[in-house]
Amino acid sequence: MLQIHNLHATVSDKAILNGLTLALNAGEIHAIMGPNGAGKSTLAYVLGGRPGYEVTQGSVTFDDQDLLALAPHERAAAGLFLGFQYPVEIPGVSNVQFLRESLNAQRKARGEAPLSGADFLRIAREQAAALGVDMDMLKRPVNVGFSGGEKKRGEMVQMGIIDPKLAVLDETDSGLDIDALRVVGDGINRIMRKPDKAVLLITHYQRLLDYVKPDYVHVLDAGRITRTGGPELAHELEREGYREIAA
Repeated sequence: MLQIHNLHATVSDKAILNGLTLALNAGEIHAIMGPNGAGKSTLAYVLGGRPGYEVTQGSVTFDDQDLLALAPHERAAAGLFLGFQYPVEIPGVSNVQFLRESLNAQRKARGEAPLSGADFLRIAREQAAALGVDMDMLKRPVNVGFSGGEKKRGEMVQMGIIDPKLAVLDETDSGLDIDALRVVGDGINRIMRKPDKAVLLITHYQRLLDYVKPDYVHVLDAGRITRTGGPELAHELEREGYREIAA
């Protein structure tokens, strides 16, 4: 589904990714772990197409398309979802409005008919209920005044409504307490653990992986994958630390 080959990228002329190679197949969940400054968030932003992140070498294909040739909205319409470490606030725009416009824009780009208001609200209610989110919360401006846990649950509602093929989740566990971590983990499993979907889960800590069991764990250091293993590698990292593993 996703093929990354020899990817190099810079931010403000500083090299961050230095020959990263990685492949995700449909039905797989991959966890990326690594120290601060290793390039984890840069990888997520490059895949999402964030301005200011310049690819200088390498290739990325997604469902046999050249991902790097697509604009950010085209990547979203192709089925890529980017979850943020710090979801942004959008004052004056309700979650319901934002999500309906986002979903229908993607449907239009794929040549599909837009959903009616009634059909959209049915899906929104289903996804919100599954994550313990009150519909009144979805009527509020996007993330304005939300706690960290509310922002992440709201993002899971977004992911459930958009229903992507590939979710790139950048430190989704950041700022979550134990209960919110369980809810978010269950949401990822419910929405994305399917034969035709894949997840790239970026995290510092093993704790989220207790709820979302990865097929593979990769260590990212100095802009490249330095080690790959199964779920047990996350426990080893937790015990030994990144530098011991890298050594």
